[in-house]
Amino acid sequence: MTLIKSISGIRGTIGGHPGENLTPLDTVRFAAAYGTWLREHRPGKRLQVVIGRDARLSGEMVQDLVVATLTGLGIDILDLGLSTTPTVELAVPMEKADGGIILTASHNPKEWNALKLLNDKGEFLDAEAGTEILKLAESEDFDFAGVDELGQRTINDAYLDIHVDEVLALEWVDADAIRKMNFRVVVDGVNSSGGIAIPKLLEALGVEVVKLYCDPTGEFPHNPEPLREHLGDICKKVVEEQAHLGIVVDPDVDRLAFIDEQGNMFGEEYTLVACADYILGKNPGNTVSNLSSTRALRDVTLSHGGRYTAAAVGEVNVVEAMKETKAVIGGEGNGGVIYPASHYGRDALVGTALFLMLLSERGVSVSELRKSYPAYFMSKNKIQLTPDLDVDAILRGMAKKYETEELHTIDGVKIDFSDCWVHLRKSNTEPIIRIYTEASSQEAADNLAGKIIGQIRALAGL
Repeated sequence: MTLIKSISGIRGTIGGHPGENLTPLDTVRFAAAYGTWLREHRPGKRLQVVIGRDARLSGEMVQDLVVATLTGLGIDILDLGLSTTPTVELAVPMEKADGGIILTASHNPKEWNALKLLNDKGEFLDAEAGTEILKLAESEDFDFAGVDELGQRTINDAYLDIHVDEVLALEWVDADAIRKMNFRVVVDGVNSSGGIAIPKLLEALGVEVVKLYCDPTGEFPHNPEPLREHLGDICKKVVEEQAHLGIVVDPDVDRLAFIDEQGNMFGEEYTLVACADYILGKNPGNTVSNLSSTRALRDVTLSHGGRYTAAAVGEVNVVEAMKETKAVIGGEGNGGVIYPASHYGRDALVGTALFLMLLSERGVSVSELRKSYPAYFMSKNKIQLTPDLDVDAILRGMAKKYETEELHTIDGVKIDFSDCWVHLRKSNTEPIIRIYTEASSQEAADNLAGKIIGQIRALAGL
C-alpha cells in the first residue's frame, strides 16, 4: 500500500496506517495545508473552493473529510458532487473561486484516491506552490476558525450540464453538422462520472449512444487506464452494435481514447493529433505536447504551417509552454487534449466534440482517418539500476554519446534522430531509468529500445 506526496497533490491507497496510506488523517492534514496556503496568499478575503469527485468507492468519504476541514478553516465550499476534472477546472474561474480540489486518482485502480489541487484560474499548481503546501502539511502549522467564522457548504449539481453547454458554445463546434451524420457511438465510462458526462454531451450533439459501463458505482469493470489491453469489451461491442466508433475515458474524464468501426484502437497518442488537425485547419497556429508524445503532432502542425514545441512531462509544464508559444491547442499523448479556447486543462468532452467535428467534415470512417496520419509506433520500457549508481551521470553520458544528434535536456534526455526518437527519464523515487522510443514500425521501436538499454547498461557497468 502506498502514499505518494508530490507538488501536484497527494495520492494513495485507502486504509492502513497514517503516513503510509491515504487515511482520513492524511486527507485532513493535506486539505488543511492547502486551505492554509490559500489563506496565506489571499489574506483578508472570504475564500471559496470548488470541490468535485469521480465515482470511486472512497469518494464520498474523502469529500466529506476535505469539506469539513476547509469549512473548519473558514473557507466556503462549492460542492459539485459527482463531477470530472475538467468540469471542476471550468467551474473555478466561472465562480471566481480561489481554488479547487478534484478528488480522483485518475487511471489508478479503485483502492486509490487523491487530492488534485487547482489555483484560482482552475489550473494545476506550479512547483513553488506545491512545495509550500508539502511543507505546511509536514509542519501542521494550521489555525482553524472559530465557531462564528466557519465556512459554508453550497451544493451545485448542475455543472456537468454547464460544461456540456460550454463545449457546444465553442466556435468550431457545430452541433447541427454532427447531428446530420447520425453517428452511433459506444461509450465506456468505466463506471465513473464519464458514464454520465460523455453521454450527456453526445445526446446534446444528436448522437445515438450505446452505454457500456456507464453506471457510476465506482466498481471499475476493468483496469481504468484506457490502454489497448484493457479495452477488449468495447472493441467487441463496437462491432456488435455496428457503431461508427467507440469512446473511452478514464475515471475523471481528462483522458480520451477512440475505437474505430472495426473494433481497433485509434491510438491514444493520436487523439490529440486528430483534434489538433481539425483546429489547425480552422485556426492555424502553434502546438505543444510533452517530450514523450508522438512525433505525429509535430508533423501535422508543420503541415498546417505552425510551430511545434515539446515540453517537459507533466500537464503544468505543457500548459506553461502553451502560454509561452501562444499555442492554439496542445496536450499529452495519453489522450489528453488541452484547448485554450475552452480552458487550460485536459478535457475529454472538448476532445470528443472536436473529433466528431473532424469526422463530420471529412466524411470518412475512423479507420480511414487514422490511415491519413503518419504511422508511428512506440515502445515503453524501464531499466532497474542499483541504488549506488549516479543516474544523472548516466544520462549525461548518453547525451554526450549522441551530442551530434538533436538533443532535448529539459526533462531527462531526448534524442531526436531523423526517423525515430528515444526519451530517457529518471524516476524521482527509485533508481530507474524509463526508456520511451518511437519509430516507423513496432520492430524498429523495440530494437531502438534494446540498443539504448544495452548502452545504458554498458555505461553503468552492469
